[in-house]
Amino acid sequence: MREKADGEDGLVAVAMSGGVDSSVAAALLQAEGRDIIGVTMSLFALPKAACAGDELRSCCGAGARRDAGAVAAVLGIPYFLADFRRTFERAVVEDFVAEYRRGRTPNPCLRCNRYVKFGPLLRRAGRLGAGLLATGHYARLETDPASGRRLLKKGLDPDKDQSYFLYPLSQDELRRAIFPVGHLRKAEVRALAERFGLPVARKPESQEICFVPDDDYGRFLRERVPEAFVPGPIVDRAGRTIGRHAGILDFTIGQRKGLGIAAPRPLYVIAIDPASNTVVAGPNEDLFRARLRVSDVCWGAISGLSGPLRAAVKVRYRHAEAPALLHPDEGGVIVEFEKPQRAVTPGQAAVFYDGEIVLGGGTIEA
Repeated sequence: MREKADGEDGLVAVAMSGGVDSSVAAALLQAEGRDIIGVTMSLFALPKAACAGDELRSCCGAGARRDAGAVAAVLGIPYFLADFRRTFERAVVEDFVAEYRRGRTPNPCLRCNRYVKFGPLLRRAGRLGAGLLATGHYARLETDPASGRRLLKKGLDPDKDQSYFLYPLSQDELRRAIFPVGHLRKAEVRALAERFGLPVARKPESQEICFVPDDDYGRFLRERVPEAFVPGPIVDRAGRTIGRHAGILDFTIGQRKGLGIAAPRPLYVIAIDPASNTVVAGPNEDLFRARLRVSDVCWGAISGLSGPLRAAVKVRYRHAEAPALLHPDEGGVIVEFEKPQRAVTPGQAAVFYDGEIVLGGGTIEA
C-alpha cells in the first residue's frame, strides 16, 4: 500500500498522458473515493500526417489526447487540456538542441518533469482547485519520521522504476505529488486497466522521446539546426586523424555505429570536443571512468553534503547502480567510483541512492 501525501484529502489533478499507467493512476484514486480531475498537456505540434496515424505512440500527440479523453469519459471525471507548447519548446526542446550543439547528450524527460509537469502543470492544477498532482510514474513516496522530509523511493517494479527521472523534485513538489502505481508491477497495472474497463488497457508503451516520434534524433536536429552540422575530423587519443564526421550532433559517448572507420578493433566515441569540432574515437577500454563531476545538484532525502558520503550511483536510466563515494565540491559533487564505469556521458544525470531512497542527483559535467 502507498503512503498518502501530506494533506491528501482535497481535489487531485491527474496528469493523463493517454497511456495505461496514468489512466490506472486515475482509476485507482477514484476507487479510493478521491475527488479527481484529468489534465492532459499539449506540449508540441507534430505534422498533421504524423498525428493522423495510429502508429504514433508518443505520449502527448493527438492520439494521446483522444485516449486520455476517452478514459476520462469512462471514469466520468472532469477533463481539461493545458496548452504548454511554448513552455515545452523553451524548457525542453531548445535545451535538447543546445546540449547536442555543445557535444553533450541531454535527457529531455528529466527537463519535462522538472520544468513542465511539476512546475507549470502543478500551478495550473492549483488554479483548477487541485492542490495535489498525480502521475503514472513508477515511484513511491513516504515521510521520514525523524527529519520530516518527503522521501522519493524506487518503484516496486525494478524493470519500470522511474525514480531516476524524478530526482530534481523539491520537497514542496514531493509533498504535493502522488504516484498511485508506484507500488505495483506493470503486469498488475495492465490487469487493473482491464478490470476497470479502460479503453487503453492493451495500448502499447511509448518508448521514444515524445517530440521525436520516429526516434531519429539526427533527422530532428538537422531539420532544426542544419547549420550546426559542420564536417570535421575523427581522431584517436593521440590526436591523429582517422576519419571524418558530418557533424558532432550525430554522436554521443559510447556510440559505435556511424563512425565509418575500418579498424582491427571496434572503435567507440570516447569524447566530443565542440570547440574544435572533433570526435575522439578509441577502443572499449578507453570508455571507462572512475571519477566524474556533477553540477546543478538537487537533494532529496538529505539537505546536502557536509563531508564524504557513500552511495550507489546511476549515470544513465538503464545503468546498473555502482558503489561510489560522494565528495562535496564548490557548486557540485565529485563522484569517485569503486570501479570505473563505462560511457559516462556529459549532459546525462547522475542519481545518488541509499538503497531504495533517492538521496539526490545532478548533471554530469566531466
